[in-house]
Amino acid sequence: MRKLLSILLSLLPLMASAQMVQPVKWSGTEFGDSVRIRAVVEPGWHMSIIEMGDFVFTQEFKDSFEMTVAKADLTPIRYNACDDQMCTAPEIWEYASLSAESASPLSEASSLSSDTERSLWLIFVLGLLGGLLAIFTPCVWPIIPMTVSFFLKKGGGLRDAVLYGLSIVILYVGLGLLVTALFGASALNEMSTNAVVNIVFFLILVIFALSFFGLFEITLPDSWSTALDSKARSTGGFLSILLMAFTLVIVSFSCTGPIIGTLLVEAAGKSLLAPAIGMLGFAIALALPFSLFAMFPQWLKQAPKSGDWMTSFKVVLAFLELALSLKFLSVADLAYGWGILPRWLFLVIWIACFLGIGIYLLWNFRKVTLTRKIIRLIVIIPSFAFAGYLVPGLWGAPVKAVSAFAPPMEIEGREVFHDYEEGLAYARQTGKPIIIDFTGYGCVNCRKMEAFVLDNDSVKARLQNYVFIELFVDDKQDRDGDGMSEGDENSQHQREKFSSNAQPFYVQLDPYGHQVATPMAFTTDPLEFINWLKY
Repeated sequence: MRKLLSILLSLLPLMASAQMVQPVKWSGTEFGDSVRIRAVVEPGWHMSIIEMGDFVFTQEFKDSFEMTVAKADLTPIRYNACDDQMCTAPEIWEYASLSAESASPLSEASSLSSDTERSLWLIFVLGLLGGLLAIFTPCVWPIIPMTVSFFLKKGGGLRDAVLYGLSIVILYVGLGLLVTALFGASALNEMSTNAVVNIVFFLILVIFALSFFGLFEITLPDSWSTALDSKARSTGGFLSILLMAFTLVIVSFSCTGPIIGTLLVEAAGKSLLAPAIGMLGFAIALALPFSLFAMFPQWLKQAPKSGDWMTSFKVVLAFLELALSLKFLSVADLAYGWGILPRWLFLVIWIACFLGIGIYLLWNFRKVTLTRKIIRLIVIIPSFAFAGYLVPGLWGAPVKAVSAFAPPMEIEGREVFHDYEEGLAYARQTGKPIIIDFTGYGCVNCRKMEAFVLDNDSVKARLQNYVFIELFVDDKQDRDGDGMSEGDENSQHQREKFSSNAQPFYVQLDPYGHQVATPMAFTTDPLEFINWLKY
């Protein structure tokens, strides 16, 4: 499975996530005592080399850079890249001698950063989980025995069923690629921090949740599935199987739509390939039972029959959809400063959602069979436990498990400025050094770092030595009335002063605004952050 995902990752040029962009790919080839260095720059970008030993360049390289250097003179190369909207933080590439044919970068300039790779694997796993959930919905589960029986009676048996599963994978991965094609890489990166888009996502997920609660049903026109089914029966070969899979997609949309929608919303801001990777995981899980039951038809007799348990399953999903939707409302609320969803209210609603799951499953608990009681208890106990875990958060506990979703918490014992000039003036007055925290309301890694690093007691003690300036790059408010939002001003400040567009991004300055250390990006290790601090 890992090999398959790696192959798919290499099919398209990778644009990094909302926290990291990597438009330059480095390589090196040895020739005796010399090394030929080559950098390939993504279309639309240009690269500037800041420092390379005795070589300092001022010109820009738009497509590629290449030169031959003696091994003895070869030193790490410091560079950055820009397009017409943003610049990356200065990075370092270092050549490692591997063979006469190839070399590998040792640092952050790798074409696929570890953070991006982990993000894509997370999306893939979420897709698998979403596909497994979709299997047990009333729109998919009853179709499995009918479809497998149809293939067996038709005579295709195992081969056709496997092709059917493959067709499902093709259709859903195609959907993920279509999302990328429609929006474009840069638009997908912007989605995670755009307030208007987050409001739309919030409304979509609420509508999906209400649908799962049973208030109404989201369906596509019956004529679509009827026409596809008729065409599939009159067509032969793989095309007929592909059309049957398309029919499944249409018929099951009322149940799979909310899950797919949530997955695509979560994937949209990660990277160029994230929607397709998420759909790959979803499709593999969804297609699995069709192929397995075709291989082992006797299993169909042992499979649970359709029934009321499917309704219970949908209601549990509805509570989860409702809880997840608040993440997007929170981003918009914070960006525009409405103040309608403070952290305590966010936690109250999440507590209510997980209590709702437990209470709903306890309803009529005595009337269900012993097997279903056990299954319900497996869900009830963690739901009540998680709700209890969230309760202390109402009085200031960090509840780190939801740090990626909830509004940022105020860290006690730290004075924070949200205006650079005010913070700089205070630093000059007190003689304290400065830390600038470039962050974002929609930045998941920022919330993680606040919970796991900045709220660490040892880190907080060291930060007492600093003036802390927190600058949100997606703040939509115009507090000084100059026609430019605070977020745009902060983002411009980060790009122009530090040649970076990534968040989280930490900079140390002396009391007069001079940089005193290499900037720090994302980490969840408090010790690494402490070692980075100069004071």
